[in-house]
Amino acid sequence: MTPFFLLATIQRSSTISFPFLGGLRLNPPAYFTVFGRNIYLYGVVIALGFILAILYCSKRAPEFGLKADDFYDFMIWLIPCSILGARLYYVLFQGEYYFSHPKEILAIWQGGLAIYGGIIAGILTCWAVCRKKKISVLAMLDLCCFGLLIGQALGRWGNFFNREAFGAETDIFCRMGLTAPDGTTIYVHPTFLYESLWNLTGLAFLVWFSKHGKRRFNGQCILIYFLWYGLGRAWIEGLRTDSLYLFGWKLFGQPIRVSQALSLVMILVAAFMLLYHIKLHPHSPEELQVNRTAAREAAAAEAAESAEAIPGVQAEAAEAAEITEDPAEPEEKKEDAE
Repeated sequence: MTPFFLLATIQRSSTISFPFLGGLRLNPPAYFTVFGRNIYLYGVVIALGFILAILYCSKRAPEFGLKADDFYDFMIWLIPCSILGARLYYVLFQGEYYFSHPKEILAIWQGGLAIYGGIIAGILTCWAVCRKKKISVLAMLDLCCFGLLIGQALGRWGNFFNREAFGAETDIFCRMGLTAPDGTTIYVHPTFLYESLWNLTGLAFLVWFSKHGKRRFNGQCILIYFLWYGLGRAWIEGLRTDSLYLFGWKLFGQPIRVSQALSLVMILVAAFMLLYHIKLHPHSPEELQVNRTAAREAAAAEAAESAEAIPGVQAEAAEAAEITEDPAEPEEKKEDAE
């Protein structure tokens, strides 16, 4: 059974329309059937986001001083842990329902994943795996922020197929229409589209930033991600109608949205850390993991060349010794024989 609060925000049977696109009307299926089982496009889109993120990050791993194999090893742990974290975060803030229906806690096919829970679980997993493999946690997080943005930008289109995660009713020019089977139409903020475009913009900036040698310290890219995503989520969350709330707590008479509160904390911490590492405690390029890895590899290559050169020198010395050996010795041996 799908929880009532999810039924109120998922309108899979509604037709989608966009007045600003000439009244374009779309009614894509929410799922397709394989061997009698429903496969929801929401899950397919999220899986596609994971795959593209992994392919992109593995290709760029050497640019952050990491091996693609180390990244793949991390992914083996990250994917299940982040899904579990996203689900548990959601369940925690809908505890009143799930504590009464514990059998539904793991029913993720009914909906109910929170990106911040996935991010928190992902960071903890990254710390554990990188400590175990003795590689830089911050360099790995810098690399993974690209995957996060790819996954989030694409994954939000899963909300489109589910007709969920939309905003309050509005008459804004880019509004999205949802027409129920009974003909009733509401026009809402297409918040899935806002967040997808916001993440794509952040991704484009970070690709440019990292490709043009702007990185100054390990952890800079992930801090920029936290700042950028926090700003966007704080704004977009205020437009949504399906927010998780902070245990019924209120601020200025209004319930506190969990994602907005966490976004605000993330913005402040990320801004302070960026300011500290750029202005108050600047870093030299040699401190970057990619440069340390390059220096270590260069030193190892030089040592290997030296090791190869030593036997060559010894062989040359031995050959020279044979050439300069006393030529009279054979003659003396010949005379003795006579």
